Amino acid sequence: MQPAIVFPFHDPDGFMFPHLQVITPVLKQNFSDAYLVVTATTRESCPQNIGWLAENSFYSLFLLQDDLPVGDQFTHLYRQVALDALPEKQLHLCFLDRLTFAIRTEHCPQFFADVQASAGEAFPLIFQRSNKAWKTHPQNYFKIENFITILGKILFGKTLDFAWCHLVIRTGLLREIMPLVKNSDMSVLAEMILQIQDKVKTKDVDWLAWEDPFLLSRDPVELRSERENSSAETHKRLAYAMPMIEALSQYSLAQQSQRMGQTRLSF
Repeated sequence: MQPAIVFPFHDPDGFMFPHLQVITPVLKQNFSDAYLVVTATTRESCPQNIGWLAENSFYSLFLLQDDLPVGDQFTHLYRQVALDALPEKQLHLCFLDRLTFAIRTEHCPQFFADVQASAGEAFPLIFQRSNKAWKTHPQNYFKIENFITILGKILFGKTLDFAWCHLVIRTGLLREIMPLVKNSDMSVLAEMILQIQDKVKTKDVDWLAWEDPFLLSRDPVELRSERENSSAETHKRLAYAMPMIEALSQYSLAQQSQRMGQTRLSF
């Protein structure tokens, strides 16, 4: 059984749609189908693009009627997929910009080799950014997200990318964990990993290198320097990192409280 691919689609200016059209034939060769949540702004701004997707049987669309916080968009998509797909179905939860970069660059052969190698994996799997991939990113990106990973290591003893870009998971397990995901921001990604941390595996990959220079047709050194010296970019990263840090902290405190309660009951 081929896996399915799952990603949110927020593209009100139509920038990513041509990329999606280009990679669709390759996606069809390697995945059984694709699940997308389409934001209300995208649907209203680009009805022809959404019409093209709706007429393509490869795509199953969940159309949002109102603009929702980004975390709610994700949880709506993952909950709907968890109800729609077969329990044993393997799902690749990812993002279109990263997916486009992996397929339309020299990383394509390795990307699909990793997809195929993970096909028989029963446990959830995070494809994590390798050291080589991280070196292509601006340092403010790396330092902020790496702090979340370090905190997770301190609290839970495992090195995990809580701000993940690509998660492989079976439908049945996704169905179990989504009712436990409560937040409305990007920290839903961290909440999901917290629920599966005891069973999740990881694989470092180079194809999660920084995608923006390719998508924007910019010189990577120049663009990286701009982003590293931009306070707005740093605050943008902090805006999703801080709720993730809070999610990890609250989960750890809840575990500690539960352990203390069990200890008291044992006396």
